[in-house]
Amino acid sequence: METLTALFGSQTKVKLLRQFLFNTTTPFLPKELAYRTKCAPTAVRKELNILAKAGIIKRKQVLKSVEDRQGDKIVFKKLRGDGYILDEKFPYLESLKNLLTVASLNADESLAKRFTNAGRIKLFIAAGVFIQNWDSRVDLLIVGEELNLAKIEAVIKSIEAEIGKEIAYSAFEVQDFEYRLGIHDRLVRDILDYPHITLLDRLGIEAQK
Repeated sequence: METLTALFGSQTKVKLLRQFLFNTTTPFLPKELAYRTKCAPTAVRKELNILAKAGIIKRKQVLKSVEDRQGDKIVFKKLRGDGYILDEKFPYLESLKNLLTVASLNADESLAKRFTNAGRIKLFIAAGVFIQNWDSRVDLLIVGEELNLAKIEAVIKSIEAEIGKEIAYSAFEVQDFEYRLGIHDRLVRDILDYPHITLLDRLGIEAQK
């Protein structure tokens, strides 16, 4: 993120760009973007104006239900107002999209370490958005013992806020995963048989290929 912040001027701008580039047909309200990116509303409005002047996004009237937090509860509110949507006529969209993923979503040990407190991880595989394979069915496969699904979900949400895209992931206890592997479960095979990077393998899965 530090490299991108230096290039684009602010972390807020980087997060907003990702929201629009990975959700090309979705209009967003400023309040909604502040919630999704976990950035200050004033900073979000400032960067939206800059992006609009640059021609990357354009203004659009929006009426939609948006997610909001009230204490410990998540509720949905209907909001109407001036929003923004990606301007698909901007000539450098694909270049921007690739830069914003390649520069900061490296599939390396630091990614796996974010899930250290979520259980005893035995197998960790990155695919999809983490290797710029946009057609992949799953982005992350996590296999372990005594997995804490709530903690896994919290880390996933944190990553989603950073990249502006929902992460498709599967998390299995070792016994369940090995059963699925043995019956050639379609989901498991779609991960193992297509492009991916194995960041942790204490089950010897790669050796079995």
